[in-house]
Amino acid sequence: MNVDISAWVEWPVAVLLVLSGVFTLAAAVGVVRFKTFFQRMHPPALAFSFSAWCVTLASIIFFSAQDEKLTLHAWLIIIFLSLTVPVTTILLARTELFRRRIAGDGGNDIPPSLIHEVVEPPRAAEGGQPQGE
Repeated sequence: MNVDISAWVEWPVAVLLVLSGVFTLAAAVGVVRFKTFFQRMHPPALAFSFSAWCVTLASIIFFSAQDEKLTLHAWLIIIFLSLTVPVTTILLARTELFRRRIAGDGGNDIPPSLIHEVVEPPRAAEGGQPQGE
């Protein structure tokens, strides 16, 4: 099926794809420029997600115009990315935090583990009797 696609479709697709490239380039510059692991985590997580949104929207517009009907298969890609990118970022951050705590090279930058926090039980009411009894 060789359908001519109008400029009204080609221009938004082109703009979205170029915008995707700009986001990807910004993420790459951020990864190279930042010094610590935790700083380097943010550009890929945010900018690559925006880049994926742009590519997904561009493919939806293009293939919907080409097939002359609404094509939403690409939404599955962005839904899975939107669910997995934050989870992966959190797991990577926790792994690096754990590794730094074990190695002991974090200095004052690393917060203490919550496992070692002592939580006192709720205090009883005045008079020494526990509440609720």
